Amino acid sequence: MRLRLFVLLIFAMWAGAGPALAEKRVALVIGNSAYKNVARLTNPANDAALVGGMFRKTGFDTIDIKLDLSAADMRRSLREFAGRTRDADVAVIYYAGHGIELDGTNYLIPTDAALETDGDVLDETVALDRALFAVEPAKQLRLVILDACRDNPFAKTMKRTVASRAIGRGLAKVEPTSPNTMIAFAAKAGSTASDGDSKNSPFAAALVERLPTPGLDLRKAFGFVRDDVLKNTGYKQEPFVYGSLGGDDVALVPAKPVATGPQANPDSEIRRDYELALQLGTRDVWTAFLNRYPSGFYTDLAKAQLNRISAEDARAAAAEKARAAEEEKAKLAAERAKKAEQEKAAAAAKAAEDARIAAEKAKRIEEAKAAAAEQRRKDAEAAAKALADKQAAEKALAEKIANDKAAAEVAARQANDKAQSEQKVAAVTPAQSPPSLSPQETAKLVQSELRRVGCLAAAADGDWNATSQRSLNLFNKYAGTKFDAKFASFEALDAIKAKPGRVCPLVCNHGFKADGDTCVKITCRAGYRINDDNECEKVQDKKPVATREDATNRDAERKQVESRPAKPQTSGQIVCGVGIGGCRPVRPGCRLEQKNSSNVEVCN
Repeated sequence: MRLRLFVLLIFAMWAGAGPALAEKRVALVIGNSAYKNVARLTNPANDAALVGGMFRKTGFDTIDIKLDLSAADMRRSLREFAGRTRDADVAVIYYAGHGIELDGTNYLIPTDAALETDGDVLDETVALDRALFAVEPAKQLRLVILDACRDNPFAKTMKRTVASRAIGRGLAKVEPTSPNTMIAFAAKAGSTASDGDSKNSPFAAALVERLPTPGLDLRKAFGFVRDDVLKNTGYKQEPFVYGSLGGDDVALVPAKPVATGPQANPDSEIRRDYELALQLGTRDVWTAFLNRYPSGFYTDLAKAQLNRISAEDARAAAAEKARAAEEEKAKLAAERAKKAEQEKAAAAAKAAEDARIAAEKAKRIEEAKAAAAEQRRKDAEAAAKALADKQAAEKALAEKIANDKAAAEVAARQANDKAQSEQKVAAVTPAQSPPSLSPQETAKLVQSELRRVGCLAAAADGDWNATSQRSLNLFNKYAGTKFDAKFASFEALDAIKAKPGRVCPLVCNHGFKADGDTCVKITCRAGYRINDDNECEKVQDKKPVATREDATNRDAERKQVESRPAKPQTSGQIVCGVGIGGCRPVRPGCRLEQKNSSNVEVCN
């Protein structure tokens, strides 16, 4: 029994071995939600469970999760944790709950605190310095994370015994004296943190997202936490970090080694246990292995090893029985036993010898089976190693391609954003009109800008007529302004210049429709045509009607119509382009046609 317990202990130590052997990391997680004298906090208990699970997944050696602690329980937990940090390299304390600042000193509030007066703070709370004292023995990193900057209800009801005593909003700034010490606040000094609308606070959710990144320096990790919380709270809550570290990167989770060789086998833990059991090679070890891993490839190998041991035990038992039979035979011979008894003993000795020979044969068979199983294991591991090498190479190539693509996209996006920003700045910068311009010059400038934004089709001639007034009214309608259309003012000119693009809708010729700032031709399917409403309608079959016309009158009317000069037509369309210096109405007798994804003025 003792041997089995010893083997199980060896297995536990072996299974827990990994990257964390390089340094010992311990963590204390406290979440106070169920306050007895004020309203219950929803998230601290959930946040503590979430953060504690994060520490467990990242391979911390010891994680203590404490919920809803009284003052005595908090002090006892910190005292016990201080004892564990003496031989630790990294020590972390996470606290979620209420905190208070009194005369520049920060305190953590247990669940049984009443805090009727400001003097009760010293007796019923736990000073933040007590938590810093608990992590101080750690050799490499001392980290205290406080999600305790919530709006404190105790401060609102607490009676002041001294009128000048300061009770701050949130927590006060901290400057730790020990080296390699960091204190992270959910909100910077003097401000409060949000408890969040979901299961966890924004600060806790950001912590478990960023801190477990292998090899990521804590200063950069908390920078990412700050960015996430600011974004998720609408830039109302800004986490802050106090303290300092040295020049080397300090990560909460050590960086994973670069996958230059085969990657870890999913069965690596079972394989390590199997190899350890193979070194010991006892029945109790193999029995413990089978109890822990009841199925799988290595389980079959362990069963083969156990069968080999059983065969060896059977052989040893048979040999011992044969030896005892020989001794009995010698004893009978020495005592001059009867011949029948001697023959009986000889028969028993022969049977025992036969059993021993059979056991030897069975042992050799089991040993051969175990050797074959071990060879299959080695072959499987070699195949897995080759597959892992191939996957590592493919993954490295895919990551390189993805990184190159992402860098190119970021550079293109930055260049595009810069160009758009410069264009917007140039477009919205109002030009100051000289106050010495005449009304006609002012009217001409306003008309020119109204043509640019698509609200005026006529030429900019400086005559502020009814057409120009209707154009300004049209601008007021679509731009939401209220300028007096009877006059061309500098205010209207500045407002129109502030618009970077078209304001009034585009009016297209018959057979075309507006698509953004361009007119595109309307295409109807077979059997349909464009009607007067610019819509596709089905062509009606017309029956021919026989009529008799006076050829002389018909020819005279045709000649009279053809001899008349063509009337100029105004389509109401506007053509824009670099070569025409902006936008202008389509000339009479002309129309817009789409060629090569742009509108071109065509005159017959």
